[in-house]
Amino acid sequence: MSPSARPPDGTTAPRTAPAASAAPATAPPAEPAAPTAGVARPARSARAAAWARAAAWARARAPYVLTAALFAAYATLSVTRHRRMEDSSYDLGIFEQAVRAYAHLQAPVVDLKGPGTLVLGDHFSPVIALIAPLYRVFPGPVTLLVVQAALFALSALPVTRASARLLGQARGLALGAAYGLSWGIQRAVEFDFHEICFAVPLIAFALEALLAGRWRAAVAWGLPLLLVKEDQGLTLAALALVVAWRARRTDRRAARLALGVAVAGAAAAALVFTVVIPAFAADGYTYWQKAGGPGDALHGLGTKLTTLAWVLVPTSGLLALRSPLLWVALPTLGWRFTAADPNYWSTDFHYSAVLMPVVTLALADSLDTVRRSPRPWLRSYAHQLPGAVLAAALALSATSLPLARLGERAAYEKPKRAVAVERLLARIPDGVSVEADYPALTRLTSRCRVFWLGGTRGVRPAYLVFDNASGWAGDPLAYAGRLHPGSRFALVGEAGGMVLLERQL
Repeated sequence: MSPSARPPDGTTAPRTAPAASAAPATAPPAEPAAPTAGVARPARSARAAAWARAAAWARARAPYVLTAALFAAYATLSVTRHRRMEDSSYDLGIFEQAVRAYAHLQAPVVDLKGPGTLVLGDHFSPVIALIAPLYRVFPGPVTLLVVQAALFALSALPVTRASARLLGQARGLALGAAYGLSWGIQRAVEFDFHEICFAVPLIAFALEALLAGRWRAAVAWGLPLLLVKEDQGLTLAALALVVAWRARRTDRRAARLALGVAVAGAAAAALVFTVVIPAFAADGYTYWQKAGGPGDALHGLGTKLTTLAWVLVPTSGLLALRSPLLWVALPTLGWRFTAADPNYWSTDFHYSAVLMPVVTLALADSLDTVRRSPRPWLRSYAHQLPGAVLAAALALSATSLPLARLGERAAYEKPKRAVAVERLLARIPDGVSVEADYPALTRLTSRCRVFWLGGTRGVRPAYLVFDNASGWAGDPLAYAGRLHPGSRFALVGEAGGMVLLERQL
C-alpha cells in the first residue's frame, strides 16, 4: 500500500485475503447502540419547555396572587378590629345607615348625622349604593368592611401590572407589594369604612391605562370619580390634564378630549359643592366651615411637612417627583393642607389612601425614564429603589403599621368585655330607636334606628346606650334626664362600663 492509502492515523492497514478463499462467516449479533446525547436532548428540551410554560403561567398570575393575599390581610384586620369592638369612629355606622336605606330602596337617611339627614347633603357619594345588593343578602357592618378590603386589594392589580410592564416582572412585583403595604392604604383599612375605597382602584386603573398610552381608557376610568366624593371632580381634572400632556404629540384628538374632561371635572366639582349638596342639606355644605384659605397653609407647617415626607420618601425615595403623574395628587394635598381642621394635615385616618397609587405609579414612570439616564449614580439608585421601597414597607408593616397586629395572638381573641356588651345590646328589640355612641352603635345600625349620643334634636329614643367606663357622664340616669328633659329612664343593665337605659316616659 502506498503511503497515500494508509489510514489517517498513520498505521499500516492489514492485508485482505482473496475473496475466493474467504470462508463464509455469520455476522455477530449487533449490540445495542449506546445512548447518545442527541437522543436525550429532546427529553431535556421538553422538560425545559414545560418549566418555561410553568414559569410564564406563574408570572402571569403573580399580580392576582398578590391581590388575593392583600385582600385576606385587609379583611382580617378590619373584621378582627370590629369583632373586638375597636371601631374608632361613627363613620362605619353612618355609611351602614346609608347603604341599608339603598338596599331597601329608600332615601339614604343617616340619623347619626341628625334625624332625617340625607347622606347626599353631607358628602356626595352615590357610588356606595353599589354595595346595596350585597348588603341586602348579608346585612351588617362586616359587609362594608369586606367590600372595602376587596376594593383596596383590587387597586394593587393595576399598580403591579403597570409597574411590571415598565420595569420587568420582579421589580414590578416589588413595587406592587410595596404599594399594598403602604402606610396610606393601611391607615385607611384601619379607620373603619369610607367612600374613598372606590376612588383608589379607579385612580389606579386610570393611571395604568395612561402609562400604557390608552388615553381614552384613562379618562373613562376617571369619570366615575365624580360619584365617589365631591372633591374627586378636581382629581379627575388633574388626571385629564396629565392625559392631555402625555397625548399632545401622538394623539391630538385624545388630548383635546382630555382637556374637555378636565374642564368638565372642575365644573362638576363646583356644581356639586354649590348646588347639589345644598339641595339635599338644610344647612348647606357644612364642611365649608372647615375650609381654610391661603393663610392657613402655614398653620401646622411642621405636621404638613412631615406628612409630605411620608408621602414621598418611604413610598418613592423622592423619585416620584420626576413624573407628571404626581400632578394627580395635587388637588387632595391642596385642600388638605389649606384646611383649617388639623385632622386633615397628618398621616392619620383615611385621607392619604388616594395618594398611594399616584405616588407608586409616578415612581414606576420615573424609574422607566431614569434607567436611560446618562448619570451612572442615578441609574444605580433607580435600579435599587424598588427593593428598597419594598424593604421599607415590610419593615414598617412588621413594626408600627396596622398590619403588624396580624402577628399578635390577641388580635384573634374576642375580649370578655366585647362578649358582655354584645349580650347587653341583644336586649334591645329590633326596629326601635336608640341613642348611642361608638362602639355600641355599629352593633345596632343594621337593625335599629340609631342616633348619635346628644344629637337627636328633640326626638326621644326608646333606648339610650353609651360607654361610661371612665365615669365621664356621672350618674347615667341624671345624664339621660339632662339630654331629654321631661323623660324618665330606667337602668336595664351595665356591662364593661357600657350602660343601657330604657325610656319609661
